[in-house]
Amino acid sequence: YQFEDELETIPLFGARARHFNYLEIQDIYYYRVPTPLTELFYKTAFEQGQLLDAMFTINTSPQLNMSIAYKGLRSLGNYQNILTSTGNFRVTANYQTKNKLYLARAHIVTQDLLNKENGGLRDEDIANFRSGDKEFLDRSVFDPNFENAENILIGKRFHLEHQYNLVHPSDSTATSQLSIGNVLSFEDKFYRYQQTAPNIPYFGEALTSSIKDKVTLENFQATGFVDFSNHKLGRLRASLDYINLNYGYNSIVNIDGENLTNRIKTDFLRVRGRYIARFGIINFNSSGNLNLSDQLTGFSLTAGIDLKIHEDIEFNASSSVVNRAPNFNTLLYHSDYVNYNWDNTNEFDNVTTTSLGAGVNWEGVMNISADYSTIENYTYFGKNEVMGVKPIQGSTVDYLKLNLHKEFKFGKFSLDNSLVYQKVLIGDDILNVPEFLTRNSFYFQSEMFDKALFLQTGVTFKYFTSYNMNAYDPLLAEFYVQNDEELGSFPLLDAFISAKIRQTRLFLIAEHFNSSFTGYNYFSAPGYPYRDFSIRFGLVWNFFL
Repeated sequence: YQFEDELETIPLFGARARHFNYLEIQDIYYYRVPTPLTELFYKTAFEQGQLLDAMFTINTSPQLNMSIAYKGLRSLGNYQNILTSTGNFRVTANYQTKNKLYLARAHIVTQDLLNKENGGLRDEDIANFRSGDKEFLDRSVFDPNFENAENILIGKRFHLEHQYNLVHPSDSTATSQLSIGNVLSFEDKFYRYQQTAPNIPYFGEALTSSIKDKVTLENFQATGFVDFSNHKLGRLRASLDYINLNYGYNSIVNIDGENLTNRIKTDFLRVRGRYIARFGIINFNSSGNLNLSDQLTGFSLTAGIDLKIHEDIEFNASSSVVNRAPNFNTLLYHSDYVNYNWDNTNEFDNVTTTSLGAGVNWEGVMNISADYSTIENYTYFGKNEVMGVKPIQGSTVDYLKLNLHKEFKFGKFSLDNSLVYQKVLIGDDILNVPEFLTRNSFYFQSEMFDKALFLQTGVTFKYFTSYNMNAYDPLLAEFYVQNDEELGSFPLLDAFISAKIRQTRLFLIAEHFNSSFTGYNYFSAPGYPYRDFSIRFGLVWNFFL
């Protein structure tokens, strides 16, 4: 039995931090290998960007496995003052005793994510971009809104989990197993936006002659759990968490004679439970947790089943209810810009998300799924001309999503198709999504030269319908709702070739090669053009020592 991740009831640092989340525990403990393994991945976009991902793992004994890894990215955009740089360093250890009664896993992860921000193109340059005039194909000639700003998100995590099996797991006569365990985890993050001089037309009035906003989050969790499993009854885990959160600022801001709260600091207990079982052809899984807190209340309940209808047909259904506080940066934010100061700790209610989902996986035929969600007290960022970008708590959002996947095979040729339909039934003015999305890949694959070479080559087509695409705010590193401009409805064509020779894989991608002949009307956000045609080359090399 394997437990699935339960839904979190603790507020997030922010939307950007959600994409910055550390690798899940099961992803960073590598499988034991008979000999030390080194994996090197390199990718480049010909002078504009490089990505390196290297990992080395070693078994010092059958009981101890260790690894060290680094992933670094530097991507220089074609426009002025637009650059992304990120680094990820991680060390892991995995230990078990010879009798397998005691197991321990630990990791240390440090990450940073830097963006140089330019505020997007000015209105006159957007018209020049869309014109396709040869004079403006050199993107460096455009003047962005500013060239003196950057934001950075830095974090680290220290994690240890260990357990003791009271019943020997390899005992063939044992029908039940009982384990006790403990998890200790500490995360420290900070987000900083800095600008050498304020841009008043873009962000509004400033309190200082230079901008340097910084917010921190410390999250300590200690967990004790009991795990019981029986081959007939299933597996049950009960746990108790102690959580200590410290989010906020070191200084106090005074706006209109009123001091804003500068910190959300609390500690509380949380109880959790998980249960999974198999009854004939039915797999059942469920989980729930409850915050025992007066300040950051919350709970979650999830349940799901997988039903094997036929040898090739599997049906699944799930439901969940999650109640948690809005993201920290919507509750409390301080900035040297006047408009970017708010305290909603006593104003905003918890966000409750109720979801229902079902799907059918018909192997060799198609996969189809449907999800319906209701979000009460939906919290988002919006903008008006007077107050600028602000967090807003809306009423209710109802959202429907249908997903269809089908692959056709013709000998060595394949056509892989994914189609998504989504509709906001209630609240379509505060949750903007494209109605249709499609991704289609037509490719050829074959083994050649007595199976010494595996070759795959083809073309991928991507498209989504136009909609009121959310705008980007570089100070918050967040997207906010806008309903004045529809964007989208442009095709994306990529040509690729991938070759694997023994333990080495090479690939070449001509990305968005249709940009010059299908019109210069492609944007990733209002004021931010999508990438032009680029060529990417990559190398993946695994070798054993």
